[in-house]
Amino acid sequence: MKKNMGTIDRIIRFTLAFVVAVSYFIGFISGSAALILGIIAGIFLITSYFGVCPAYNLFSIKTFREVKE
Repeated sequence: MKKNMGTIDRIIRFTLAFVVAVSYFIGFISGSAALILGIIAGIFLITSYFGVCPAYNLFSIKTFREVKE
């Protein structure tokens, strides 16, 4: 798959996933909220790692800028 996520988008997703993880470990979130946010954070980590978001493909969104030499 071609990348469709830019660097800033990937950093934001990684940061949000990190905030959810820290919130869980310090006890700020728990129960169902922790489970749902944990799943979303996991998806954010995977998509930011690979640089591909299936939802972006669905809606034809592209924040990745190709470098032309």
